[in-house]
Amino acid sequence: MTVPSSPGSPNWVDLATSDLDGAIRFYTELFGWTAQVSGDEFGGYTTFLLNGLPVAGAGPLFGAGQPTAWSSYIAAADADVVAARVEAAQGKVLVPPFDVMDQGRMAAFLDPAGAPFSVWEPGTMRGAEVFDVPGALTWNELNTRDLEGAMAFYGSVFGWTFREAHVSGLPYVMCERDRAPVAGMQLMVGSGFPDDLPPHWLIYFAVGNCDAAAEHAHHLGGRIVHPPTTISVGRYAVLTDPQGGTFAILNNRR
Repeated sequence: MTVPSSPGSPNWVDLATSDLDGAIRFYTELFGWTAQVSGDEFGGYTTFLLNGLPVAGAGPLFGAGQPTAWSSYIAAADADVVAARVEAAQGKVLVPPFDVMDQGRMAAFLDPAGAPFSVWEPGTMRGAEVFDVPGALTWNELNTRDLEGAMAFYGSVFGWTFREAHVSGLPYVMCERDRAPVAGMQLMVGSGFPDDLPPHWLIYFAVGNCDAAAEHAHHLGGRIVHPPTTISVGRYAVLTDPQGGTFAILNNRR
């Protein structure tokens, strides 16, 4: 991953959950995080720390019917400019840019295929401060049924370029910014992607041992959606937390 504060690079992830206390118990046990709960002005928003450095966040659901889910944030130099580009590229602005006190400025969107994502324009809070070590974010991946459309959209909005790659023999698209990889994309085909599964960004947290981490998550009340599997970059699994939030873990070879 590129420098996280660099515009166009993923720089934060957070969880909207139906049970914030339960999520704090699950993720602190699973990843060794500590939880820093904000004051009332932030609605109990919780920042997860790894060795004292912010790696992710969590907060309560905003409204009835909202599912428990992880969100990916991409760094923006100007969230308002990104919002204008999203609309011009046929995306949808779900939450217009707004200030989060002096910490930064954020907005939430849907790409043309319906995959949600957000941007974070750093203020006093830059985003995650550590990546690619066990317990930290290591990869972001778009699963979509319109790969060509996704490349056109994200290329227009963030200036990404793309190159074809293969992961264990399967087609894969690497998204790059200034010739450095920032994310991946793959087509939703096969039995692993049911027809009712919408396009989505999947986040990957690094772990030291994929099998042990998956088993630990299961004992903590999570569910193993895709069992530990070896691919060309390492060993990964897809999990859900006890409230249904989906995420992946990866023991990579980098």
